[in-house]
Amino acid sequence: MSTRRTLVLWCPDWPVTAAVLGGQGAGPGGPGGPGRRPVAVVDRGQVLAVSPAARAAGVRRGLRVREAQSRCAELVVLRHDPGAEARAFEPVLRAVEAVAPGVQVLRPGTCAVPARGAASYLGGETAAAAVLLDVLEQAGVPDARVGVADGPFSAEQAARTAERLPGYQVVPTGGDRPFLAGLPVEVLAPVLDPDAPDLLRRLGLRTVGAFADLAPGDVLARFGSSGGRAHRLARGDDVAAAGGRAPLPELGRTVELDPPLDRADQVVATLRPAAEQLVAGLAGQVLVCTGLRVELTDDLGGAVSRRWLHPRFFTAADVLDRVRWQLAGGGLGAPVARVDLLPEDVEPQGAHTEGLWGGGPDDHVHQALTRVQSRLGHRAVGTSVVGGGRGPADRTTFVPWGDRPLPTRPGEPPWPGRLPPPLPSTVLTRPAQATVVGAAGSPAVLDDRGTLSVPPARFRVDEGGRPAAGWPVGWQPVQAWAGPWPADERWWTDDTRGHPTGGPTGFLARLQVVGVDGSAWLLLVSAGHWWVEARYD
Repeated sequence: MSTRRTLVLWCPDWPVTAAVLGGQGAGPGGPGGPGRRPVAVVDRGQVLAVSPAARAAGVRRGLRVREAQSRCAELVVLRHDPGAEARAFEPVLRAVEAVAPGVQVLRPGTCAVPARGAASYLGGETAAAAVLLDVLEQAGVPDARVGVADGPFSAEQAARTAERLPGYQVVPTGGDRPFLAGLPVEVLAPVLDPDAPDLLRRLGLRTVGAFADLAPGDVLARFGSSGGRAHRLARGDDVAAAGGRAPLPELGRTVELDPPLDRADQVVATLRPAAEQLVAGLAGQVLVCTGLRVELTDDLGGAVSRRWLHPRFFTAADVLDRVRWQLAGGGLGAPVARVDLLPEDVEPQGAHTEGLWGGGPDDHVHQALTRVQSRLGHRAVGTSVVGGGRGPADRTTFVPWGDRPLPTRPGEPPWPGRLPPPLPSTVLTRPAQATVVGAAGSPAVLDDRGTLSVPPARFRVDEGGRPAAGWPVGWQPVQAWAGPWPADERWWTDDTRGHPTGGPTGFLARLQVVGVDGSAWLLLVSAGHWWVEARYD
């Protein structure tokens, strides 16, 4: 038997399984599990993974969310969380390691082990595959697949193309290239440029075997080093081998409070040594913590868990502040009996070391804001982060100081109807109702195509609707205008409370106008009504 033989375990639709296991939906074995309900995990507005029920309803990976929901009205949409996927996969890895040491994680949901060791004491490769399928079923993954081949790439493709029964596929020694030859070139997409499979198909190269028959020099000249690696994989020359992962040291800390404590200052004082040990233990591994989970358990068994992020890394004082804020948030019905401090995101210390010429965050600013926050509360100090969306209120997310500055909506999607830069400097908490008319005094109306009935000539904020001094009083002549930028926002509800500003929902448009005095305003129009949303300074 070749020493390079590799066994790969693949868990189909793992993002869906991990999202359900992580609490975004019902458990996998229950009536709401991913195998019975139509579930889709989305990332950046596109479907990343679907459950079998959603797939049967016509939902496919790569669809936009709205198109997926139009195909399946009962679709449960869950958000992609890579960290949760990795954490949910950890119990599966431990179960595999119990019977087949030397596990190597290829990605959450897929791992490899050296086939030689597993086969030697489990009775051969076929028997090892059957045993590991049983292990995965007991770990809560009943639809897993196993593939065995000379290299990890071929073994993963064997797992992905294995039949539901028996659930495994063994490629004979030396048979990687013939096995891969009939597969579509799309299986090489993770190694090649994302657009390369389409190009290969236009060139008449539709299978991995056809790509493998090309001259290596021609592939390197056209696709570079990534093409060269894909060509070696296509020929079955995968020199990688499953190496096995090093077990992570126990980095968390657990403190049992006996007797249980009901005062936050007492809990924090008791936890100080544990917080210092936590940070020192990470430093001993040349690591820092950037994501921490704090779990509080009361004397009656109730629990409150929260994940805290840090823009830099946690010190002992930062850990204690998070515990204090979590206690202030309530949720426990009895004195605190146990506290678990679990570092979930750790990074090398070198990634947070200030460069030779400086450039790191200002420690004085960070310390000053942290002190103010520790006195006034978690959300008393924060910053604004600009992300995705169409209007200025939609794109701004308030982030408490100390949390990772991540916007609510990612900025990458196209966001049709998005307001062009620059953004207005003053945005109303709630839009003020207004009136816009043309030169002859007729109201400006937005039609179904997003076109105004008349060019805006004058506008005013309705009496009693002016939010503050400095906003327009009476009729304001319009010197210039731009737009409109139509958008279809929250069309599924008529409840204006769904809008961040309490403004209109459904089909609307935004308009930039400049008054004769040089002032510039952002107006909203929807269903025959106008609002002033913001001002440009």
